[in-house]
Amino acid sequence: MSKTPIGRIIIENAYIAPVVGEEIANGHLVIEHGRIVSLGAGRAPISGDRAERIDAAGCLVTPGMVNTHHHLYQWATQGLYQDATLFEWLTGLYSTWARIDAEVTYGAAAAGLGWLALTGTTTSTDHHYVFPSGRGDLFEAEVRAAAELGIRFHPCRGSMDRGQSDGGLPPDEVVERTDEILANTAETIDKYHDPSFDSMLRVAVAPCSPFSVSETLMRESAVLARDKGVRLHTHLAETLDEEHHCIEQMGCTPVEYMDKIGWLGDDVWFAHAVHLHDKDIRRFAETGSGSAHCPSSNARLGAGIARVKDLLAAGAPVGLGVDGTASSELTSMAGEMRQAMLFQRAVHGPTALTARQALEIGTLGGARNLGRHTEIGSLEPGKLADIAIWRVDGFRSAITDPVCTLVFGPTPPLARLLVGGRTVVENDELRTVSQDAVAAAGVNARKRLLREEV
Repeated sequence: MSKTPIGRIIIENAYIAPVVGEEIANGHLVIEHGRIVSLGAGRAPISGDRAERIDAAGCLVTPGMVNTHHHLYQWATQGLYQDATLFEWLTGLYSTWARIDAEVTYGAAAAGLGWLALTGTTTSTDHHYVFPSGRGDLFEAEVRAAAELGIRFHPCRGSMDRGQSDGGLPPDEVVERTDEILANTAETIDKYHDPSFDSMLRVAVAPCSPFSVSETLMRESAVLARDKGVRLHTHLAETLDEEHHCIEQMGCTPVEYMDKIGWLGDDVWFAHAVHLHDKDIRRFAETGSGSAHCPSSNARLGAGIARVKDLLAAGAPVGLGVDGTASSELTSMAGEMRQAMLFQRAVHGPTALTARQALEIGTLGGARNLGRHTEIGSLEPGKLADIAIWRVDGFRSAITDPVCTLVFGPTPPLARLLVGGRTVVENDELRTVSQDAVAAAGVNARKRLLREEV
């Protein structure tokens, strides 16, 4: 999407939950040239003669959701291995994913990102780590899909270099050579990464996991990322199987391994982080290492429940992720806020995570994971106008607390979704691309990958 400045937009008559600062029961928010310039109670104190006015009566206005872990290509393999553990699920799907190509990647990314936008997400990462040779430019395919949709995108150049012959989990056919990975990752950063304040595209370095990546690649990836000034991401401590694997092959727990090889820091965020020891949580807090909590995927695979309450109490950054749709079918970020809150309460009691804490980790917490908390994640003057306007009227108005309506209940309809002030969704319809076309692209991606008739 073009970064050409837009004019003034005035949102009025809204319940505003800015995440930072006091909530406003009946207020306004003013946007100019893609940034928030003011918000407050009552009507906007400036003329709207040359502005687009949005009447948000009956609506809740929040920051857009920030998704910090995904595998978009998995849109094409939803509903498979429904009763498997993580390792069973992975080993069952690796041979299918080995057939992925640029056409599948584009269709899956278009559908996956379109679904996220329709359910309130303005920024999403993606962790793509399957790169079979001779299948086209897979990274470019998902970048193109995000640009057409107009969502802010943080794709991670993932990788695997440790196949079964080297003691890893994936078959050798889906891994790459270490030197090729590092060279291509450097080229990808140089080509796509935009560090500007209002960037629509930033790249992270993301070797897949301790059981699919060599120590050499982990160490060299960290050196490369820090040399290029980009962030680091990987899966960590998702299952007890992973912990047993690390202890057996590395002689330490997953977090101890990350610490040993220089992978803790405020430029790092980990997916899942379910099985953390007390000392791990302390190290996350001490180093500023973030985590992306993926409650639905962790539950579907029987992996467990992350210690979100304890991480937040320690001061460690926590965001949310929907994870790949093959382990979290049709999950939305708004739905993950609800799951995160309910799971913590199921374990620790009804005060373990509030609705507003859930909203914060789904927005500002995610922005912290991505290193963008000064730009997005809350509604404050000077920040980018990445905004969700949720309809909480009608049946939903029986709940008098709009934030409770959003987090405790099913995902409300979207009156508008703005990214940098530009409309991506209006009245539950995509406006930047054809909604029917991206849905069909996702179906065709599945058929192509599974060799079904298109």
